Amino acid sequence: MSQSFNYRHLFYFWVVAKEGGMARAAERLDMAVQTISAQVRELEKSLGVSLLRNEGRTLVLTDAGVAALHEADHIFALGELLPVRVREAASGQTLRLNLGVSDGIAKLAMHRLLKPVLDEPHLRLLCHEGEFQPLLGELALHKLDAVLADRAAPSNPTLRTTSQLLGSSAIAWFAPPLWAEAAVKQFPHSLAVVPVLLPTEHAAMRARIDQWLERERIRPRIAGEFEDSALLSTFAATGMGMMPAPVLLGEHLAQTHGLVQVGSTPDVQEQFHLIYSARKVMHPLLTRLLEAGHSKSLLNR
Repeated sequence: MSQSFNYRHLFYFWVVAKEGGMARAAERLDMAVQTISAQVRELEKSLGVSLLRNEGRTLVLTDAGVAALHEADHIFALGELLPVRVREAASGQTLRLNLGVSDGIAKLAMHRLLKPVLDEPHLRLLCHEGEFQPLLGELALHKLDAVLADRAAPSNPTLRTTSQLLGSSAIAWFAPPLWAEAAVKQFPHSLAVVPVLLPTEHAAMRARIDQWLERERIRPRIAGEFEDSALLSTFAATGMGMMPAPVLLGEHLAQTHGLVQVGSTPDVQEQFHLIYSARKVMHPLLTRLLEAGHSKSLLNR
């Protein structure tokens, strides 16, 4: 990059783009419009392209401006994190792991998936639950170190993400005592008789379940659909109906919710993916998770 490039000029452009115009940017920064305009022109001069153009009375981004804004978002998101990360590193007392957790993933499996890093004495784990696509956007802006999800990231050169399968588990069906006897009889066709609770379409597992039900020609008696897997198991425990969950969680569901495994569907799998931005210097805890994932033993711990 040219030595004439100035990050302060980039910051002024970024504020103009975020605020939607020179006047609003000048008001936010408490500067003269002419000063802001001059700074943006200096940035355009150093880059050799126009970043903004007038359409009537509206100031809009050029294609180059859109690209510049995207990169500026990355730069200033990292800048916001810099003071915190530096202070933590200087103290030597905190190792922060900032994870996004897709709302479709089975939350009860999280502890097993993260067990390789939970014994870190100075760990500070931050978990943010959300929808899959917005979490990937947060990852692209470096606001997250990684995302745990029930599917791999879609191919997108702009996001520059990598996915690794940490493990998978066959799906079993669990019923409260009220429905257990009826559910066991003629399973899986009992799904058309006993009330069924399912994850919503937010969960990748839902599509796999629907495909399996169609192959088996079963029309389930759906009593409820839930985005949150913990909420799903809570309602199942009240007797509302039977539910699907990874078979590895059977003991936990029996002990904490009194649910009984009534059958399994080995053809339907719940998958657990770690999605991260590939970098030359990887977060040490992510490296530990990836190494454990290669051994395929995380979910068997």
